[in-house]
Amino acid sequence: MANSSADPIKTPFHDFHVAAGARMVDFAGFRMPVQYKGIQVEHQAVRNNVGLFDLSHMGEFEVNGKDAEAFLQKTTTNNVADLDQPGKIQYSCLPTEDGGIVDDLLVYRLEDRYFLVVNAANIKKDFDHLSKYVTGDVNLVDRSPEYGLLAIQGPNAEKLLAQLTDHDLNNMAYYTSAVAKIAGEDVLFSRTGYTGEDGFELYIEPAHCGKLWNEINAVGSTMGMELVGLGARDTLRMEMKMPLYGNDIDETTSPIEAGLSFIVDLTKDFIGKSIVEKHKQEKPSRRLVCLEAEGKGVPRQGFEIFAGDEAVGQVTSGTFSPSLKKPIALGYVRRGKTKSGNELEIDIRGRRLPAVVVKPPFYKNASHK
Repeated sequence: MANSSADPIKTPFHDFHVAAGARMVDFAGFRMPVQYKGIQVEHQAVRNNVGLFDLSHMGEFEVNGKDAEAFLQKTTTNNVADLDQPGKIQYSCLPTEDGGIVDDLLVYRLEDRYFLVVNAANIKKDFDHLSKYVTGDVNLVDRSPEYGLLAIQGPNAEKLLAQLTDHDLNNMAYYTSAVAKIAGEDVLFSRTGYTGEDGFELYIEPAHCGKLWNEINAVGSTMGMELVGLGARDTLRMEMKMPLYGNDIDETTSPIEAGLSFIVDLTKDFIGKSIVEKHKQEKPSRRLVCLEAEGKGVPRQGFEIFAGDEAVGQVTSGTFSPSLKKPIALGYVRRGKTKSGNELEIDIRGRRLPAVVVKPPFYKNASHK
């Protein structure tokens, strides 16, 4: 768990980032690289080749016991019964009693347990929230300090990882996991990511983090791999309309208005279900939309969105898209103004930037399998 002291936690890869010339920042209680060569270079490496991310700030919980599935059915919105064999993974969220979102997360089904991957800023909050609902034969354990996490992302991710493992990556489906020898060490890894590109996320014991970093970089150096910081991680996920907790989703947003209906299974019971179900039936008063803008200026969180003289919403995330070469934004917009093709404006410090609602994702050529 992240400590509550003023000193940020250093990941197992901290010294490697410093040696590589990374610009380091404090983020969610951790000392993290925001960029190395620059967001443009790092972003394009992931879109066109391969990049390596340190995501060790993410949280990992274990859930086991004979009532583990029932516990997760109650505390998550997706249907855990769909994880009917080890290796399957699903995207889900932790709902509040009143239909909001405590966090979004990944749920892994492993051989003898479930493995939850949660956002760095929410580790303590999520653990405390889940602990309130533990009943019966359920063990909930925070394993966050026991893993370093590296993500290899990009259309050449499989080509890189194949040089470090004998595991059959070619037949490994998207959103599945395995345990295999990688660079000679047993590693839990998955075909998942937050970029839209093909890629893998590796959960590494701290004792092996240095070895894995060096081995991946040795292979990567022959392929033009780039190290990637939080800056490009944000532009990559935005181009795919992947929500960022604290910006695009939080306890005041419902999964329905956030466009996350696909991870809500209303055929089962879960915390806050009646409110979420009502929200879906009545249709939300606002929705999270994608906006492509024209002109100079970068939309930022909190900037107002207008239809003529009428304020109809607010930006939740904004950036200059390295792939589209134009400003893009995510934002909640009032019902009636959310259809693709609707022309709106984003107020950027008193100047209106023309914007149009577009179908997600912004970037259409991602490589994930």
